[in-house]
Amino acid sequence: MNRCIRDTAMLLLLTFGFPAAAMQNAVVDGRWEGVSMTANGTVTVAYNFKVKGALLTGNGETPAGSQPITEGKVEGNSISFKTEINGHVIEHHGTISGDTLRLKNFGPGGEFDLKLTHVSSEKKSAPQ
Repeated sequence: MNRCIRDTAMLLLLTFGFPAAAMQNAVVDGRWEGVSMTANGTVTVAYNFKVKGALLTGNGETPAGSQPITEGKVEGNSISFKTEINGHVIEHHGTISGDTLRLKNFGPGGEFDLKLTHVSSEKKSAPQ
């Protein structure tokens, strides 16, 4: 009897558990945009994410140019990755809820928060 229950539970996990994890990764994929306050005013910041399993790749776009994402990871609704701007490594840790990504960023200039919104891959903000 216990074996039957265990086998049924395993079948349910295989049927419903893994597709749910894959669906979460699909929510991360795509373009995310937000506005950051800097000493020079507001700037649009964007990230283009691609997820394969737990690996997060892509690039960040800032007025300083495009930066590749390194050491990217996805765990459920949490992501983490690094970018480099002008020789300085910036660590990013975030949580996704629906179409909102809240990032906490750590770099040589200190710590700052950034709120991003998931946008269509065809829609891009005008450069600033």
